[in-house]
Amino acid sequence: MNIPIKKLRESATLPKRQSSGAAGFDLYAALPKNEPVVIAPGMAEFIPHGIALAIPEGFAGFTYARSGLAAKSGVAPSNCVGVIDSDYRGELITSLYNRSDAPFTVHCGDRIAQLVITPIVAAELTPADELPETARGTGGYGSTGK
Repeated sequence: MNIPIKKLRESATLPKRQSSGAAGFDLYAALPKNEPVVIAPGMAEFIPHGIALAIPEGFAGFTYARSGLAAKSGVAPSNCVGVIDSDYRGELITSLYNRSDAPFTVHCGDRIAQLVITPIVAAELTPADELPETARGTGGYGSTGK
């Protein structure tokens, strides 16, 4: 599948897979005027990627943390997972949250998140008075691990 991608600013780096088996494309910071952004502890900052995509209908893009960045620096997307709908054509932006106790600096060209393209089922929700029974029933958090 080919997905059209457009660079919106000169500082943008096109997303790349780092290995042939990688599920995600690394997303890079494309900061206006190439000026670093400092994320204070406990704060979030919007970091632009300088790109836009044309994701086909029936698919969506999901942005996730880069595991090394999150584990080593305590910096990850503030919404945990970002959703890019197939009809969105604007710039990709990640809100990064710093959960560490030290400031974190993002530089232009840093890999800050990853993008995974996934098929989407166009389900319809149908109101019902009753739901089919299952062995689990209404057992919630931790109910299957006992």
